[in-house]
Amino acid sequence: MKQKPKPKSGKTKLQLLHQYYTYTGFYKFVWHAVKKATPYIIGAVILIAIINHYFNINAGLAHLTQILPAYGVISFFFVSETLLGLVPPEIFIAWSGKMDNPWYYLSLIALASYVGGLLSYWIGRMVTQIPSVHNYLEVKMAKQLKNSKKWGGFLIMVGAVLPLPFSIACIAAGIIKFPFKNVIIYGSLRFLRFALYGFVIFNTLQ
Repeated sequence: MKQKPKPKSGKTKLQLLHQYYTYTGFYKFVWHAVKKATPYIIGAVILIAIINHYFNINAGLAHLTQILPAYGVISFFFVSETLLGLVPPEIFIAWSGKMDNPWYYLSLIALASYVGGLLSYWIGRMVTQIPSVHNYLEVKMAKQLKNSKKWGGFLIMVGAVLPLPFSIACIAAGIIKFPFKNVIIYGSLRFLRFALYGFVIFNTLQ
């Protein structure tokens, strides 16, 4: 006797995804993470605004790209992308657009950003080796870490594509011990972001 096919839910993939995130507590996790991070973000923004009031940060960085040789600019950007990644990549994309072979230099800074993010992941892993941090994560943050591991790929993709520090996303992935091979895969979207931004900025400079 043939079994009757199970009735379809009639829900779209987006609705099913929303349902999954609701059941697993993803939205609550993000909301609590945002609330905890907000004071630090506001403090960082205020600090940057104060510094920028007395010293034009973007102008200083632009001047830096003019006085340093190509390898110096790329090295500086690599260090920035490894340590928190707070320097806007757009400045370096614009710099590559002024070079004789813009796409070549764009590829180099995209690679520097990607590799810097992968190194940031291991910085996050090293942070968890500090006894006080390890105890805090394993005892007080155990539930949050378990949930965050489910969405580590989403975290990396957001950091890779959106105008957010890729390094911070990778450090967070290291702290939650998200599989490194997945970081390599999801993080490769970083190249897509640089390609899109390069296309827009290069056409603007012409």
